[in-house]
Amino acid sequence: MELRIFTEPQQGASYDQLLAVARCAEDAGYGAFFRSDHYLKMGSVSGDPGPTDAWITLAGLARDTSRIRLGTLMTAATFRLPGPLAIAVAQVDAMSGGRVELGIGTGWYAEEHTAYGIPFPPLAERFDRLEEQLAVITGLWTTPAGQTFDHAGRYYPVTASPALPKPVQRPRPPILLGGMGPKRTPRLAARYADEFNLPFVSVEDTVAQFGRVRAACAAIGRDAKELTWSNALVVCCGRTEEEIARRAAAIGREPAELRANGLAGTPAEIVERIGRYAEAGSQRIYLQILDLADLDHLELVAAEVLPQV
Repeated sequence: MELRIFTEPQQGASYDQLLAVARCAEDAGYGAFFRSDHYLKMGSVSGDPGPTDAWITLAGLARDTSRIRLGTLMTAATFRLPGPLAIAVAQVDAMSGGRVELGIGTGWYAEEHTAYGIPFPPLAERFDRLEEQLAVITGLWTTPAGQTFDHAGRYYPVTASPALPKPVQRPRPPILLGGMGPKRTPRLAARYADEFNLPFVSVEDTVAQFGRVRAACAAIGRDAKELTWSNALVVCCGRTEEEIARRAAAIGREPAELRANGLAGTPAEIVERIGRYAEAGSQRIYLQILDLADLDHLELVAAEVLPQV
């Protein structure tokens, strides 16, 4: 089981805070530093100093870290055109020496779109646009050097693109898809994903949705073993009940609720809970860290959970 760090900067974080977390994660031995791609806070937090752009952040981290992998859970397909996104991700991949992964989804948070003037079409159209974005992005990245790429799309037609720049990772950076959609999500994952991720769902829901994606892979003749299977879960670890309660209070949650819906408790409890997700087929866990100032939390999990999983 690989453990990765996952942050939510729209809740309030500067670049320097994110850099501190990424460097701590790198030094502690986590597999990757990921961040959300949102432009508006959620809940009652202030969100100060305001949102940061995911790919600008990752470009900075690409130069300010040296080993840890970097990516998004999830970039919203509504935010960026596929051609410029393919260019940006390829450039950050080069800046990092080939450490970038692209998590991408339909986008779901209507309020952040209206807050920043971003069109937010109905869900069916968002899925159509996501599918077309995946075709364009992967097509641009995998077109042989010296050839051009064309795509006769409804939303994103492409004509005679030089399909440059190429990412460092070949044939392309890993693509992550995810979510609980019962039909189109599994089909898209089977066709395009290198990793399938489920955010904040139970072991039982994990088993069910992983099964749907495996069935979609079988339907097109793809070996499901080619995919990496993962979950994202909030973490709240402490050596004592007092420490657990303190960390839960710092993120506005209750220990009992976190134990039921996330990874909360002592290191031993968290190891046991991770084991249940492993039995469900998960190979990676993205640990959602909501208190970015508490670097001791990352170090505790690295010291007492990571070696046991």
